[in-house]
Amino acid sequence: MSSIMTNASAMTALKTLSATNKALNTTQNRISTGYRVAEASDNAAYWSIATTMRSDNKALSTVKDALGLGAAKVDTAYTGINAAIDVVDEIKARLVAAREAGVDRSKIQAEITQLQGQLIGNAASTSFTGENWLSVDSSAAGYSSTKTIVSSFTRSASGAVSIGTISIDISSVQLFDAGTNTVAGGGVGILDAKYTSAAIVGPPAFAAGDRITDQTAAGATIFTVTTLNISALTTSAADQATLDAYIKGVDNALSRMTTAASDLGAAKKRVSLQQDFVNSMMDAIDRGIGQLVDADMNKESTRLQALQVQQQLGIQSLTIANGNSQSILSLFRG
Repeated sequence: MSSIMTNASAMTALKTLSATNKALNTTQNRISTGYRVAEASDNAAYWSIATTMRSDNKALSTVKDALGLGAAKVDTAYTGINAAIDVVDEIKARLVAAREAGVDRSKIQAEITQLQGQLIGNAASTSFTGENWLSVDSSAAGYSSTKTIVSSFTRSASGAVSIGTISIDISSVQLFDAGTNTVAGGGVGILDAKYTSAAIVGPPAFAAGDRITDQTAAGATIFTVTTLNISALTTSAADQATLDAYIKGVDNALSRMTTAASDLGAAKKRVSLQQDFVNSMMDAIDRGIGQLVDADMNKESTRLQALQVQQQLGIQSLTIANGNSQSILSLFRG
């Protein structure tokens, strides 16, 4: 039946064209944004997951920065320790040279004094962002011998978040401690630790060159690596024994510094591994988000071409359907 009131063909063509235009608009949005799910209305579940994962990735980016800052602090302390080891090596060599008969110990001491000043200067300047791990004051308010570096951001299955840290104990790596709450007489820093120049008869008892822990013990001169002085020593048996004690004390300090450098090296390696892990995690999360919300551009470009053809055909079909009403006029021409 032909009717001028209801054009069923045009209605069908218009409905099809509208659906095509809607699909074409969706495809064009995906191509222009690069996202299959750009808004919550596209897919509420995927959008919610992707938004949370993006937020977590930003947190991991901050963790990455924190690890970089922590790595710089560890590397600064490690560099300072290595420099101090070289200087203490020189002091040890000078002391061994002073053991020879006939040498001018006052001139050797002049060199040692400069090296001792270098140790103090190096430790004082080994700081990063105002934080110094080698020259500390343990009596200062808020001081802690445990340093923490933010290392991870974790979200559990229930949605609870937690922050992971790497702890570094600097009590074994600090070279100087200006604090008053050190162990009695023993010193906390490696280079301000106190040693005996001659045996102390106990209790407690210490052999010459031992590091002491009781400042009240009597019977020997107490020295540190940065205060020992050989300028007044002679070739007497007692002075030679004192010199031997100096060498033993410096060697002990050198051994402790080597251990400290090893500890910092291990911490430096762990921080580096954690940095690599965080980078990999961020990349993995990015890939996961992409799987959820990114548009497949090959698929969308193919779909765009097909929809453009459908749109053209829909327009042509609507034109034909509208033309059918005009053909009814021919029935009334004389």
